[in-house]
Amino acid sequence: MDVFEKFIDVVQHEAFVEAHEVLEETWRAWKAEPALREESFILKGLINGATALALFRLGKASGAHRVWSTYEKYRPRINTIPSLHTPFYKKAEALLDAKYQEIRC
Repeated sequence: MDVFEKFIDVVQHEAFVEAHEVLEETWRAWKAEPALREESFILKGLINGATALALFRLGKASGAHRVWSTYEKYRPRINTIPSLHTPFYKKAEALLDAKYQEIRC
């Protein structure tokens, strides 16, 4: 299972802190690589989406809203940065949004 599949799996199981950790190493490597730097912002957004969900679960709504706004800041890049990983990004986006709706309600 690659890091992208692992991220989907742990978010589905609501292990949001682990989801953050799953992508962090890849995000750090990509942001240091000029050819992947722009795409690294997508990972940063997904990491922040998972972190926001973890904060909601902990009852820290104010922090969760602040971190979720960072996810929303980077999320448009899913549709504007060409990538072989776009299908994963779209699946992760839909899953994070669904979990956000479940947790917020």
